[in-house]
Amino acid sequence: MAPCGLVYESSATRMKTRDKILLTSLSLFNAEGEPNVTTVDVANELNISPGNLYYHFHGKEEIIQELFAAFEVELNDILSAPIEKTLGAKDAWFYLYIVFEHIFNHRYLYRNLNDILQRYPQIAKRFSKLLELKVQAVRAVALELRAQNFIDLDDALLERLCDNVAMSLTFWLNYNQLRERNTSNEIMIHQGVFQVMSLVSQHLRPEYRYFYDECCALFEALAISE
Repeated sequence: MAPCGLVYESSATRMKTRDKILLTSLSLFNAEGEPNVTTVDVANELNISPGNLYYHFHGKEEIIQELFAAFEVELNDILSAPIEKTLGAKDAWFYLYIVFEHIFNHRYLYRNLNDILQRYPQIAKRFSKLLELKVQAVRAVALELRAQNFIDLDDALLERLCDNVAMSLTFWLNYNQLRERNTSNEIMIHQGVFQVMSLVSQHLRPEYRYFYDECCALFEALAISE
């Protein structure tokens, strides 16, 4: 007999329920903030008993660990792309959207970053590696843009630019939250991309200034339609 009256499910059903718990937890963490969501909240949202949830995850810490592991794998793949393969100017612009969208899909982590990293030291060490990988990815893109004569800056300025872009990728959500900007998800992602493009724009060669102007026009049009 199963402990506490739990009925053990088949492997297929168990995996399905486990995935639902992870997806629901991610959705609630993003919407309500991770500290404000309990495993009971997740169970209620799924209309399952807390005991059923406990069968799959022995507490919220295990849910956080698994969500971060999935985030880590995907972000590693995304950030490794420009290191392994060169990107052109337009590709770099689209690439920014991919990075920002992935971070936004796990915004609970970034909006409560210091608290989560303090409570989960194993995650803190792994997040530090992701942060370094962000800098490496930005550096790879910046070096390629410089090689293509798209931007003009020396090595020292390039390193500062990499740090500033990595900082924007990490803290843009907190900045928007502190500014209390009530914008849609799409506009928030556009704001992040536009912020990075603004950092790069001061290093654009004059003949490529039009590219930033087009970005400005696109963002302004989106903001007006909001």
